[in-house]
Amino acid sequence: MAALDTHVLVRYIVEDDAAQLAAAKRLISRCVSEGVTLFVPVTVVLELEWVLRSGFEFAKADVLLTLSSLFSASELSFESERALEVALQLFRESSADFADCLHVALTTQANEQPLWTFDKGAAKLSGAQLLAKP
Repeated sequence: MAALDTHVLVRYIVEDDAAQLAAAKRLISRCVSEGVTLFVPVTVVLELEWVLRSGFEFAKADVLLTLSSLFSASELSFESERALEVALQLFRESSADFADCLHVALTTQANEQPLWTFDKGAAKLSGAQLLAKP
């Protein structure tokens, strides 16, 4: 199974570079026609959310829609898919950053809780706990 980098997904989603978009579409189409699934590492999803939000100014609702669509694509296979789905739900329901939601989801999946943090927003998530400063 081949894997995708953040840049390939970004070009496919935002369509801001015609040549790279065409290459990404060719790759994905070829894999679909051959029945090959493309692997997406959890770090790529984390970077993708950041790039869409900060680089392309996607609103939270647009990020949620984009990630939900990707997670349901049969031609893609995600590392830690269950944790990504939990993180997306936490992100949908809270004011915490997606990264914090993913950290909590991954630590929960690993049964390693709480996630100690100085981040007051992250500490509001179930599974995280604020570390008090002395």
